Order: sequence, then structure tokens, then C-alpha cells
Amino acid sequence: MKGDKLAIEGGEPVSSKLIPIAKPIISQKTLEEIAEVLKSGYLRQGPKTKEFEEQFKVKVGAKYAYAVNSGTAALHIAYLSILKPGDEVIVPSFTFIATASTVVFSGGRPVFADIDEETLTIDPEDVKEKITPKTKAIAPVHLFGNAADMNTLSEIAEDYGLFLVNDAAQAHGTEIEGKDVGSFDHLNCYSFYPTKTITTGEGGMVTTNDPELYRKGCLIRNHGDESKYYHTMLGLNYRMTDIMAVIGLNQLKKLDKFLEKRRKNAKILTEGLKKITGLKPQKPGPGVNHSYSYYSIIMDLNEFKCDRDEFVQALRAENIGCSVHYPLPLHRQPVFKQLWKEKECPISEKISKQIFSIPVHPALTKEDLEKILEAIEKVSNHFLK
Repeated sequence: MKGDKLAIEGGEPVSSKLIPIAKPIISQKTLEEIAEVLKSGYLRQGPKTKEFEEQFKVKVGAKYAYAVNSGTAALHIAYLSILKPGDEVIVPSFTFIATASTVVFSGGRPVFADIDEETLTIDPEDVKEKITPKTKAIAPVHLFGNAADMNTLSEIAEDYGLFLVNDAAQAHGTEIEGKDVGSFDHLNCYSFYPTKTITTGEGGMVTTNDPELYRKGCLIRNHGDESKYYHTMLGLNYRMTDIMAVIGLNQLKKLDKFLEKRRKNAKILTEGLKKITGLKPQKPGPGVNHSYSYYSIIMDLNEFKCDRDEFVQALRAENIGCSVHYPLPLHRQPVFKQLWKEKECPISEKISKQIFSIPVHPALTKEDLEKILEAIEKVSNHFLK
């Protein structure tokens, strides 16, 4: 360990270079195929997008898939496919805002449920407490690549006649007892943002086993256009471009390799954290093969003489890229407090003050992983009570 003095206090950083929280890996082949698409003149949604959809649905084990231009668009179309004005959707409070904001843009109302303290995914017991006659859907978020308790949630959805809109934005390759989260029957929504396991720059995908939900989704993403200038429903322009699709096709070929490296890196980080007091990683749910879109750590603030933000600031000074997902739960966000009376989600509030994420991406070297753990140990030793 490079001295005991923290870099933030003038000491030497553990790592001489920044180890970033995320790093998209784009191959030379991808660049060449992008150039081919540009030369073809077919830049909007076209044959490459169709090929990407076909390969993606096979990969996750779904019957249908349609590509869109962002993960937010995927959620928005999914909700527009099933909601009427005033319908309620139960969403976890601890997630990115798009899980809930797109409910509002679809004429519905998000109802916030709390999370499990260890898995950080939506708590099925709290979901049951939040169901009303207006509830139309549950939107489990497979947070950071850790699947929600889909066995229990599926039973609840069946008992109450509800849709499941899976927010799988961070869950490429996540499995539950060998079943990919993208293979569930109703609606499964992905993001291909640059920090995700596979990327198209922006971009998203919806998978389903329901032919009618597939038909409606395809119409909505393209102005409700069933044939040229013949509109059978209102829609939007949420089309993916063939430029994005060709990036996605190349990324999809590497998904298994990316997942293998992420899981290997996560195993090394988890083993290293066992030696450090006051820190524990997110716990995979029962039967879950976590995909580690992010590697998130929960601080026991009672063990430290600092708060989470001070800890993260010190780690960043050691040249370790860190992020906080998420510093304020959705039920406390000003925009939602203005719209509706806030609900109580105490676990979400607690975790939002304790959590931070560290690098786990496939570009990390053995030395990078050693430096990350060394820096965490250095900062922890400094701040332990």
C-alpha cells in the first residue's frame, strides 16, 4: 500500500492512472461495419436493425423483440402498450428515474415500493401492500444486473391480473435459475447506454412473448404507421438506426465473453472485500446469475467516521472511478413530491446514503483489480472508527 496518507490529503495515489468506472469496448471490425452502413446510405431503421432484433431475441430466449433508440424509449413504449389514463404501476423507489417518469408520460401514475436491503431489488411484500383497484402493472428493476424475485412477483401478477414490465436496462445476460430475464412473457426493457454491458451508444430493446404487445410496440415506435402514411394509432419516432444496430450486433457477439469477465472480476472483488470491515457487496438473489452491470457496495456507516460521499471522494483521489447509484430515492425526488403525496420507503432512503459502485468492466486488468482493492483498504483503514 502506497503510504497511509490519503491522496486527498496530499499523499501518493494508489493508482498512477485513473481506473474508470466504465469503458465501452469497440472493435476495429465494428468501425469498419459502421463505415459500410454509412456508405450504403441506409442510415435509419433497416436491415441491420432487423438482424439485431432477430439475434437478440434468440439470445435471451424470447419470441419477439423490437429495437428502439434508448432504454427510456423502451420503457415508454412498453407502458403505452398497456396503460390507460389513471392506471397505476408499482415501481421500486430505488432506481433510475426513467422507470417511473415514463409511467407518467404514458398517462399512468407510479406507486413507489421499497426494496430488499441486501439484494436491492423491489420487495414483493411491499408490492402487495401497494396494490389497489387501479394497479395495472408491476415494474421490477433488475438492479445492477441482480434479478428481482421474479418467482414471487410472477405469482402476485397472476393472482391480481397484472402485467410485469421488467426493467432490464442493467441486466444483459442476467439469469434466474437458468432463465434469462429477457424471456418473460409480458414486456422486458433493455438499455444500450455506453455504461451498460453491451452498448449501441444510446439505444434499447423490448422483448416479449405476446404477439399483440409486439405488434403495438412496433407501431408506437414508428408513428403508428402500419403502412406508409397509413396510421392506425398514435405513435412516436423511437426507431433505432442501422448505425446503432451494427454496433449492437458486434457487441452481442461478445456478450458471453464480457459477462464471463465481469463475473470473474466481481468474484475477485467480493473475495477481497471480505478482509475489509464495514463494507459488503450487493447480494445476488436466490438462483440468480448476477451479470454485474455495476458492482455496488453498501457501507455500514456505524463503522466509519465519515459519510459515503467523503469515502467516495477519497477513493476518487486514489484514481479509482466511483459512482453513486442512487443518491436520492424516487419518492423523495422533487418532481414526484410535487405530483403526489410521498410514500414511505425507509430501506430505499437508508441505502441511498450507504451505496457506491466501483469498476467491474471487462477492460480491467489483474493489476487494476489489485489497485482497486488496495485503495478501498487504504481509505477504509483511514476512516474506520
